[in-house]
Amino acid sequence: MSEESTESSKSTAITGALLAIVDQHGLDRVSVREVAAHAGVSIGTVQHYFPTKDAMLAAAYDEVVRRLRTRLDSVKIGGDVRKNLTLVLRELLPLDKRRVAETRIHLAFAARAATDPTLASTQQAALAEIHVALTDAFVRAWGTRTPKDTAELAAHVAIAIADGLALHAVSSGRWLTRRTQSEALGLGINAVLAVGE
Repeated sequence: MSEESTESSKSTAITGALLAIVDQHGLDRVSVREVAAHAGVSIGTVQHYFPTKDAMLAAAYDEVVRRLRTRLDSVKIGGDVRKNLTLVLRELLPLDKRRVAETRIHLAFAARAATDPTLASTQQAALAEIHVALTDAFVRAWGTRTPKDTAELAAHVAIAIADGLALHAVSSGRWLTRRTQSEALGLGINAVLAVGE
């Protein structure tokens, strides 16, 4: 194995350990010592790759966003805008074990972004990317009969619906079931699409 791939695999293992800790215990439990123990490396190794806790958190949040982007990019988009919106926004909901973990992790970082400018920048960039794609979908659905600023507002509403459902699903025990999430998302998409129809 080359030195570069070893370096990359150590960095990936450290980031993975940090994300596992956040999933299981939240951001408050993250420390260089805890991450090192979870990754099976020395504290010095963690500090070699991430000189500060903030650098470690920033890299981990970048990884969270990268995973989300990869998942969203894999959605097969067709000609039906309602179906496309549903497929994309469902990817933001905790509808399976993997997405439950990703949602818990993402929400922990998003909450921290409220007071951390570096994480806020990552959060803003991720939201902006999703917002542009959703705005384009609404513009395609409505054509020229609805102003673009209405499509931009609709994209904000769609993101808020998905974020709200995701938050309540992971923070309220079993109050919001997977079925309820899906049905509520469908209702929300129909309501937003009706604005421009």
